[in-house]
Amino acid sequence: MCGIIGYVGTRDASPILIESLKKLEYRGYDSSGIGLLDHGSRLIVRKSKGKIRNLEELLRSHPLPFSTVGISHTRWATHGLPCDENAHPHTDNKHQIAVVHNGIIENYAQLREKLKKQGCRFISQTDTEVISHLIAACYKGDLKEAVQRSIKQLKGAFAIGVISKDHPDMLVAARVGSPLIIGLGDDENYIASDVPAILDRTRRVIYLQDGQMAVLTKDKVEVFTFDGKKVAPKIDTVSFTIGLAQKEGYKHFMLKEIHEQPGVLEAMLKTRLAGGKLKLEGLDVSDKVLASIKKVMIVACGTAYHAGLVGKYIIESLARLSVEVDTSSEFRYRSTIIDQNTLIVAVSQSGETADTLAAVREAKAKAKGAKVVSICNVVGSSLVRESNGVLYTHAGPEIGVASTKAYTAQLMMFYLFGLKLAQVRRSTPRSRINKIIKDLQSIPRHYKELLKKNSNVLKVAEANSHFGCFLYLGRNINFPTALEGALKLKEISYIPAEGYPAGEMKHGPIALIDEYRAVVCIAVASHVYEKMISNIQEIRARKGNVIAIATQGDREIAHHAHYVIEIPRIEELLTPLLAVIPLQLMAYYIAVKRGNDVDQPRNLAKSVTVE
Repeated sequence: MCGIIGYVGTRDASPILIESLKKLEYRGYDSSGIGLLDHGSRLIVRKSKGKIRNLEELLRSHPLPFSTVGISHTRWATHGLPCDENAHPHTDNKHQIAVVHNGIIENYAQLREKLKKQGCRFISQTDTEVISHLIAACYKGDLKEAVQRSIKQLKGAFAIGVISKDHPDMLVAARVGSPLIIGLGDDENYIASDVPAILDRTRRVIYLQDGQMAVLTKDKVEVFTFDGKKVAPKIDTVSFTIGLAQKEGYKHFMLKEIHEQPGVLEAMLKTRLAGGKLKLEGLDVSDKVLASIKKVMIVACGTAYHAGLVGKYIIESLARLSVEVDTSSEFRYRSTIIDQNTLIVAVSQSGETADTLAAVREAKAKAKGAKVVSICNVVGSSLVRESNGVLYTHAGPEIGVASTKAYTAQLMMFYLFGLKLAQVRRSTPRSRINKIIKDLQSIPRHYKELLKKNSNVLKVAEANSHFGCFLYLGRNINFPTALEGALKLKEISYIPAEGYPAGEMKHGPIALIDEYRAVVCIAVASHVYEKMISNIQEIRARKGNVIAIATQGDREIAHHAHYVIEIPRIEELLTPLLAVIPLQLMAYYIAVKRGNDVDQPRNLAKSVTVE
């Protein structure tokens, strides 16, 4: 949620903040704003409802003075409708302090009433505004101390950036539960919600940890605990290049990221299967512990949850282990049965997903000694720090809100992890493991083939873009693929779509089928192929419009489906890696055909860092 960028240095802050803010718009685009301190120590704030281009238009008509300190924000609304008044930054009544905030302050209502009684006047409906008033009430000439005293009164999740007209060379930041990084430059320093915002300016970063705050000037960064104890932060160097955070000629980030998938998986396999030998660096859970595991519990949200569902089939098939998969938001409130012989696998692209973090903490509290392994894309994220081991996907930044390359990278990691479990548990013959490894190494080549020959997917998408409803059906390991296909379509086309196990169609969903609905059937070569053909015939008998995802060389499927999209032939266990590609492309083409904003779909943000 919400994107934060802050700057302190020697250059003009305004253009730096706006350009950096554009790189964070995937985190929120309901409204945006900027706050600066000019040479006369005035605090100047400009903000506007809508996307950042609206803020740019406002700044053209109401230019900002030269300033070397500033904060900016792009909002995903939680408390209060998207409007100018609710946009960040928020200030106190004396216009002395400005705050930008990502997260949710759970006790804001109590703090608001307390501050009202002290004479504070509120102009917004946000939870954030209480922070600016609270800091002002605590301010006695020392901004760091005022922020420190204030954040101790806040309950919930937050990442904040604070400036004050009395401190024209200082920027203060703090975080609990919401991500915040510090970028280190030459005679300038930054705060940001995510690395892409500052990647063209510095690659040296500090990942601020929970319960830490920082004081930034142009030539110094100091990090403290909330109790004021100074700490020596770890400085990391970002490995990916600025090109990965730019469109590079593609119309949309989503299309670019779909086309990046062959390279992402190729790099993963090169690192993890060097010389054909499995190398899961970062796992940090011994073979002895892995061999003793009695149950695996996978927790994740959204697309990562669908990857976890595929992971269940993989681990059960290869490692012969009992696997449960739960949405993180449900897991944390259930009376789950876990013990020290349970392995928790948490999946999150960002590593900052609030519900998944809470689920991991809940699991660790319930079962002392239970191990946690995270599958994550972002180095140094909160989830990684909560885990015993981490399997980094190293997919690079994913800017499009609808996840594509992060999903297939998570799938690939589940295959590799499943093979690791199979090896240590000796549950799968070596010959089969070698065959799967060989087939996995062919996946990037198959991806390139699918993406090169995507004109048929475009034709199918355009021919079916007028349908008001879609049903996605799959069986066995491709039931989760149906769920993911439906989610992609919902996210960016706004067409109601439902993923369903094909075997359950007669238990309700068949009532929906008529000539006004498109039905996407994942009918690849498998041991349940004939069952899928029967389902397709039932759909055709009710005038349903059938789009089949099928295996190359399947001559029967054309007799049953209106449209056929082929994928290369591969081991059944690996088919989710290939079947999802045409579903990603179809969702993309349908959304484009309908004129939607593919990269920034309404009501959605890339990282859900609040409950």
